[in-house]
Amino acid sequence: MRALRIAAAVELVTLAALLVNLLTVHTGAVSSLGGPVHGTAYLAVIALTWATTPVNTTRGTRSRSVVPGVGGLLVLRRLRRGHPPGPPVSRRSRRGGRDSAAGGRRSRAR
Repeated sequence: MRALRIAAAVELVTLAALLVNLLTVHTGAVSSLGGPVHGTAYLAVIALTWATTPVNTTRGTRSRSVVPGVGGLLVLRRLRRGHPPGPPVSRRSRRGGRDSAAGGRRSRAR
């Protein structure tokens, strides 16, 4: 979790620095240093989120990590709130079908 916090902070700070640089003086040195650092922090946030969060966390926890700039902070906030793990999702419930009492097949109305 500590590494995720650091990567999320670096991602946010470097994005802010890049945007301020773009809106003000647009110095090439800031862009050439800040861009790769921001990209590396962004990828680190995604990798650390997928590596450290359990598979059965609530829906959307892992997908929040891909939001540029604030994804890591969104994941940390979600994990800090202590959302309980969601119920396991079976293949049938993903398809949206309802199981009937007769062998798990869906009945069709004709």
